[in-house]
Amino acid sequence: MKHPFADLIDLRVDHSHEGSSTSTLTVRQEHLNPHGVVHGAVLYALADTGMGAAVYTTLEPGDICATIEIKINYFKPVSAGVVTCKTVLINRGKTVANLDSKLYVDNVLVGQANGNYAIFRPRRAET
Repeated sequence: MKHPFADLIDLRVDHSHEGSSTSTLTVRQEHLNPHGVVHGAVLYALADTGMGAAVYTTLEPGDICATIEIKINYFKPVSAGVVTCKTVLINRGKTVANLDSKLYVDNVLVGQANGNYAIFRPRRAET
């Protein structure tokens, strides 16, 4: 699926299957804040996109998902390397899915997020 925002920050969904996903992002100068570390919003976007990719593997044709909320903890600063986001589905109800994402650089846990996603079928535009 085309994802213009992911393309903008060079975020890749490498794998998504049966309620899980793996996404990566190679740190670039543009990802850094004025202190020389990856801006928290970049890591948040990686977790959010990883969670969405995992939810999409569980949807029926015509359904979509949207982020309801995400809580993220940042454990270590990231200034270089490849950030890998590993996401797993924790619970999938009819209208809400809950997921966990763990963010790693060289197998070191640098952050962790938990999120809830709405699952729904968009209404057709009235003509």
